[in-house]
Amino acid sequence: MATLLYRLGRTAFRWRWFVTLLWVAVLGAVGFAAAKAPAAPDDGFTMPGIESQRAFDLLEQRFPGTAADGASARIVFVAPNGEKVTATENRAAIEKLVTEAADGSQVASAVDPFAAQAVSKDASTAYSTVTFKVKADDLTGAAKTHLERAIDTARDAGLTVEVGGDALTTQPAAGGSAEAIGIAIAAVVLLITFGSLAAAGLPLLTAILGVGISMSAVLALGSAFGLSETTGTLATMLGLACGIDYALFVVSRYREEREKGHTPREAAGLAAGTAGSAVVFAGLTVVIALAGLSVVGIPMLTKMGLAAAGAVLLSVLISLTLVPAVLGFWPNAVLSRRDRKNKAHRGKDKANGENGGSRWARLVVRRPIPVLLLGVVGLGAMALPALNLQLGMPGDEAKSTATTERRAYDDLAQGFGPGFNGPLTIVVDAKKADDAKSAVATISKEIAATDGVVSVSPARFNSAGDTAVFSATPATSPTDEKTKQLVQTIRDERAGIESGTSGASFEVTGTTALNIDVAQKVQDALIPYLALVVGLAIVLLLLVFRSLLVPLKAALGFLLSVLAALGAVVAVFQQGHGASLLGVDQTGPIMSLMPIFLVGIVFGLAMDYEVFLVSRMREAYVHGDGPGQAIVSGFRHSARVVVAAALIMMAVFSGFIGAGASMIKMIGFGLAIAVLFDAFVVRMAIVPAVLSLLGNKAWYLPRWLDRILPRMDVEGEALSRKVPAPTADTPTAHLTPVP
Repeated sequence: MATLLYRLGRTAFRWRWFVTLLWVAVLGAVGFAAAKAPAAPDDGFTMPGIESQRAFDLLEQRFPGTAADGASARIVFVAPNGEKVTATENRAAIEKLVTEAADGSQVASAVDPFAAQAVSKDASTAYSTVTFKVKADDLTGAAKTHLERAIDTARDAGLTVEVGGDALTTQPAAGGSAEAIGIAIAAVVLLITFGSLAAAGLPLLTAILGVGISMSAVLALGSAFGLSETTGTLATMLGLACGIDYALFVVSRYREEREKGHTPREAAGLAAGTAGSAVVFAGLTVVIALAGLSVVGIPMLTKMGLAAAGAVLLSVLISLTLVPAVLGFWPNAVLSRRDRKNKAHRGKDKANGENGGSRWARLVVRRPIPVLLLGVVGLGAMALPALNLQLGMPGDEAKSTATTERRAYDDLAQGFGPGFNGPLTIVVDAKKADDAKSAVATISKEIAATDGVVSVSPARFNSAGDTAVFSATPATSPTDEKTKQLVQTIRDERAGIESGTSGASFEVTGTTALNIDVAQKVQDALIPYLALVVGLAIVLLLLVFRSLLVPLKAALGFLLSVLAALGAVVAVFQQGHGASLLGVDQTGPIMSLMPIFLVGIVFGLAMDYEVFLVSRMREAYVHGDGPGQAIVSGFRHSARVVVAAALIMMAVFSGFIGAGASMIKMIGFGLAIAVLFDAFVVRMAIVPAVLSLLGNKAWYLPRWLDRILPRMDVEGEALSRKVPAPTADTPTAHLTPVP
């Protein structure tokens, strides 16, 4: 591996014009394809294999012309100054709005609240549901304007009118200026780390080019594969973070090899062969974690994972080819100012000297038990809130009170009870029933009598008269645990209810039931997914480190950091500790997909730091250092760069905390805090403490397994024999002109 990448680095350095122009051509071609590609369709959320999805599919089949997930607007009316909505003037204004709304070009139905008994007991509040034939993204501007004018007319009559649903909702920006913020902070970190504008700019330049290619590819393939804006956001997030980090490690190793006296071309080859080997395996662990998201069985999650995995692979390729090529144009510019001025400088003394990383490592090696206990106990304490984890999909209740959706939610809860914000949709298939209307009436009556159901709406039949749909309103809010229990109760009693209908069957769906089903499916998939990803990564790390205990220690450290990160997410977004500092308007359940996102992405990133840090320890150990000294040597060479890489990743992820979308905000915070825990607590403290306690046993591998495993030579042992470091008698090549 090291020899192959060494040759690749030298070749890219030599043929720098060709390599650079090739990547620019790729960017141009993919960008042109993206510009010409049709817009990607809405990637409506689907979840094969769950009851809610089956019911949605049945609705689309039996009610042609009206999408089961068509846009809707729930218009809430509140009478002014203690009046009643049933008062003559107020009623006339409401009925006028319903009539005007029903005339919309894309409207399927507009319900009169007085005919549908959608008026609160005290007559202070009423609501009307306007259903559209198409999804929210397919609504025309004229259709929205028509409804908005009708609403304004009712407001002019003195009513308080708020609108929930997705028809008039303005989608928040996915990331805003997140990328710019992350890049700016990354530039500062790189400049401090390298002390050179060129060295700081090179990782940024190559990473931005990689993100440009990956995002253009997402846009170009969006229509064919249904890749959404959210898909591109995750690819951007990881492509930018990994792209900067991987280039950072190659440039750092190049500077180190130049300090030893190697020529620029040799240094580029050695950087690709050593740091590049670590980049390859680190990238593979990230790809495994992201591609493994496909086992969950959620199409949207699969697309996001595969697109992000492609972005990471692209980052690996760029760091191995384009970075050495660009170094060929300005081989001395990336060196520090002191190194450029001191032509006779030899980095060997510097490499063997003390720095912050080696001093920290010596402290940990001397006091491994206190450091280990402090790290484990601290992360364990941070993980405690995760015991109260509640999964769901935050809705209008999580929005700011400045939005009409949140005010509509609050008005409904006050006027009708919290369950009105999350009604259950009951779909009855009476095709095989002897008397469809009688069967539907029986099912409706039995569900209405279920504890926890406050009311059911009149059933609506399709044109064939063999399928009906009605709503059941729970007594509790959509995110309440009692609502989840109610859904389970209705489903458990299904067999008894259906037995009295002579062949009819029903299923429970709706947004509330869908969120419950999604949360359950994700929980069921989490353990198999974790086992698959961790198992494959352990095998990969076994090849890298040729040790039994190091991969196991890496996996256990990851579990600590991801649980602590999940605990922090629960503490902020569910329990509300410090929520206002992050712009979180309302606490609530944690997004159902968040745990599996956190596990997948953070595992890949955690293994990045493991490979970069421990591979230098392994390199020192293979080259003759004792166990303790190998830890110190590894930290001397890589601690500063790992810290810089972690800070850059945190900066990139933290930028997304400012996103308007709660999903992106939560992911950004979770990933940023996970990197903080994993890089600075697990990898920089717990890992050296454990390796110090294990001593030589840390690198033990049974002979029979040693014979079976292929030798990857990540530490570059073959290169050290092939390209020995220049000695004091070797003519200096520190600032040798490029051939």
